[in-house]
Amino acid sequence: MDLHPFDILRRPVVTEKSTLMGESGRYVFEVAPSSSKHDIKRAVEEAFDVTVVKVNTMAVKGKRKRYGPKITTQRSWKKAIVTLAGGDRITLFEGV
Repeated sequence: MDLHPFDILRRPVVTEKSTLMGESGRYVFEVAPSSSKHDIKRAVEEAFDVTVVKVNTMAVKGKRKRYGPKITTQRSWKKAIVTLAGGDRITLFEGV
């Protein structure tokens, strides 16, 4: 199954920690739960025209939240940390 890169890459994760990681060439994305590391690598390389050196993935479990007497669970999602080759940058994260 050949997916478009943006079917795999859902959104960039912009937090204080991910912004600091971006300075060293590591970027964080929310990805499709069914995607593999090879799929993520190919999608980032196609979408941003960069060279990916390493991909780390993790499943983030949804947090439980209370709304009055009702307890709900936020959705679980998959996170990927992508390390780029030296000199490559993704300008999408600049100025966010």
